[in-house]
Amino acid sequence: MKVYTGMDPRISLRDVGAHARRAEAAGYDGLQVSETIHDGFALALLALEHTERITVRTSVALAFARSPMLTAYTAWDLARFSGGRFHLGLGTQIKQNIEDRYGMPWSEPAARMREYVGAVRAAFATFRTGERPAFEGEHYRITRMQPYFNPGPDAETPEPSVFLGGVNRRMCALAGEVADGFVTHPTNSSPRYLEEICLPGLAEGRGRREGGAGALELVAGTQVIAGATREALDKERERQRRLFAFLYSTPAYRRTLELYGWGEMQDQLARMVRQDRWDDLHAVVTDEVLDALVPMALYEDLPELILGRWGSLADGVTVPLPADPAHDGRVAEVVKALQEA
Repeated sequence: MKVYTGMDPRISLRDVGAHARRAEAAGYDGLQVSETIHDGFALALLALEHTERITVRTSVALAFARSPMLTAYTAWDLARFSGGRFHLGLGTQIKQNIEDRYGMPWSEPAARMREYVGAVRAAFATFRTGERPAFEGEHYRITRMQPYFNPGPDAETPEPSVFLGGVNRRMCALAGEVADGFVTHPTNSSPRYLEEICLPGLAEGRGRREGGAGALELVAGTQVIAGATREALDKERERQRRLFAFLYSTPAYRRTLELYGWGEMQDQLARMVRQDRWDDLHAVVTDEVLDALVPMALYEDLPELILGRWGSLADGVTVPLPADPAHDGRVAEVVKALQEA
């Protein structure tokens, strides 16, 4: 099993290199870079610059806020710079954020993402061979590439692997059909979600894949609470309760709650957000819900917990790097145990 970690979305750019080096020293297979208040590609470049071994993946870069050609240029640069250690993770975000936060148009996400991946791969082919691109779809058209603007022809740079992130069955199926991997959102990574929605969707898409099924890596955005002491666990549990409430206030993430019969909780959280009651959200999340979806364990018990929940379902999992570097050695033992399982 591969083991990945992330980083605090509000991390200072000056601290990214040190965080990435800690992840590498702890033995992680890779670092997943989210896109919230920083540009995900800028974070990825800093992480790659300060490491030598680990994979760095955007998880996820927002496709619909960018031109596919600009995304392809950046991904190609990062792959060349790192000797192939960069993976391009793409996601859609939600309609309100694309339209009202990024000022970009929205359309049916699965169909548009299919074209987006196709356009990015067409650009990669042009960079590799020097041949003119010929991609034309409903949303994207890429047919021009003068030699002056082509970073190739370059047959040496490893073409970046393309991962998709998402929640709904259609996006899972699309990943199975066109991507090299799929990263589940932390809100939708429970074993039940993987068994009932994600894995059947991936299998459906792989059945439509050109040239046969091929390999596809499923990385579960595992939500777990880990710590060295019971006191640390209890403190982190309350932080996770607040984060959980914020994340599940987004209607697009309600799938797992529906599976457990808790869909009305999402309705309540969404109403509170519309009333601007951000500080009250956490009170809605009961201990029963948190125990089911965000289990906790001391570091010595963490491998057993993770393997018991996700070991037979996912190819990779995410394990948080401790806030306190003094506990990095404990996490290194967890990472090694999971990799060897």
